[in-house]
Amino acid sequence: MAPEAAAESTPDGRPAPTPTEAAEELLVAYRTDADPEPYLSALAAFDDAALAEVRTDRATALAFWCNLYNAGTQHLLATRSGLYESRWRSLRFFSVPAVTVAGHALSLDDIEHGILRRRSKYGLGYLPRLVPDTFELRYRLADLDPRVHFALNCGAASCPAIRAYTPDAIDDQLDLATETYLDATVEYDPDADAVRVPRLFRWHPGDFGGRRGTREFLREYDAIPADSSPKVTYLEWDWSRAGDAFAGR
Repeated sequence: MAPEAAAESTPDGRPAPTPTEAAEELLVAYRTDADPEPYLSALAAFDDAALAEVRTDRATALAFWCNLYNAGTQHLLATRSGLYESRWRSLRFFSVPAVTVAGHALSLDDIEHGILRRRSKYGLGYLPRLVPDTFELRYRLADLDPRVHFALNCGAASCPAIRAYTPDAIDDQLDLATETYLDATVEYDPDADAVRVPRLFRWHPGDFGGRRGTREFLREYDAIPADSSPKVTYLEWDWSRAGDAFAGR
């Protein structure tokens, strides 16, 4: 049975949130220790028509799915924290259902790799997702924006800070998130002509155009000088749990 459309108002008489608002407010609820259930329920109940803008507008889709990924992380950390602490974290925490949208349960991997990246988790950014389901095919973004790597927080200490994204400011917000993260992590040594970069670049080099593209990306955000071409090496990733790393705290 298809999910029902969301109600036109909440039980307290307020207008029901749009999908974009519901995803953002769900994230805010976890930051402020408010009740997330109304927003979880709203997201699950939206019908296909309500989600039209998420499918067709790039800015709306980016804000919606980035917020939903980060909210999904917070939900799993609050309800199934043992999965994060497991030695099989990569298989268990990221693959279990985290949120439901229009009656379709989604894992963090589904959102990040299926919808935002549309590439395999294990293909270094060069392989497509294998056997995407019909929901993924319908909602995945037309093009990969590598800046999403600096917008997604999976609960680890090495993750970027969590922000609430909005369609009208998403490009400026992604630039800020990228610049802030690179400024805090990239280690450039002009004497050795070398740069150490976050491990995200090693996991998904194809997303950035390989090592040459990585250098171009670093130059774009002033992480290395414009006239440099240093050797690229990679920092270790700190998996220590730090799931409440909201920007501005």
